[in-house]
Amino acid sequence: MRILFIGDIVGRPGRQAVRQLLPMLQNLWAPDLIVANGENMAGGAGITGATAAEIFEAGVHVITSGDHIWDQKEIMTVLETETRILRPLNYPPDAPGQGSIVLRDFDPPVAVINLQGRIFMPELENPFLCIEKELERLAPLQPIILVDFHAEATSEKIAMGRMLDGRVSAVIGTHTHVQTADEQIFPGGTAYLTDAGFTGPHESVIGRQIEPVIQRFRTNLPQRFHVAKGDVRLQGVLIDIDPLTRKARDIRRISESLSQPLRAPDPQQVPLQRPTQPTQS
Repeated sequence: MRILFIGDIVGRPGRQAVRQLLPMLQNLWAPDLIVANGENMAGGAGITGATAAEIFEAGVHVITSGDHIWDQKEIMTVLETETRILRPLNYPPDAPGQGSIVLRDFDPPVAVINLQGRIFMPELENPFLCIEKELERLAPLQPIILVDFHAEATSEKIAMGRMLDGRVSAVIGTHTHVQTADEQIFPGGTAYLTDAGFTGPHESVIGRQIEPVIQRFRTNLPQRFHVAKGDVRLQGVLIDIDPLTRKARDIRRISESLSQPLRAPDPQQVPLQRPTQPTQS
């Protein structure tokens, strides 16, 4: 089982990167499942039905989110019917939408869980307790489990990864828009990365035009943070998982630019286990 996880999609440039680069990545890596964090893909804030449809049409199977999930008003009604868009699991139970999905077309099934941290973030239910209940609920299915932990603090993300080591197949962090270089497989077989980075304009301050952000820091006065345009990249991570043991075999960071031809993989960096044919969900 090969999973491609795409880091936070930011605005129109991020959606363009997914549309143009994802087909090439599919040909190169043949992922079975594609998951993307899309909480910033509608004008840099939130998700709309139209932007979600654009990303699904590009080949993404599941869209995860985070603290900006509610920025577009229409998401309330979108979440009522579109189960492939997740909001964090640790919102109160009566919040619209769902925090996980089980894809039963795979053998074994694959579960995607979306969690949100609490350090320097809006106060939600404790994700360390919510995940325990969810794993108990999923246990009879014995699925491969991917967790998107949308959090600010590296300590909170690492603690979650360590707690879940051997109990889920992968824990991938999102939210900071800065790709970290700590990809690893923990002793129990769980693939981990503190942050997958972001998909969008990198000639920016985490996706936004540079000067207004600087002025905000200099003056403390309100500024409009428009989405930037330059150096558009798709960032994320590729994970190989043994379907028999549900343990990760390999994890690789990805960072591809729209302005340069897609790089051929370094033979030393190609995961050893390659699927013979992609599986559609």
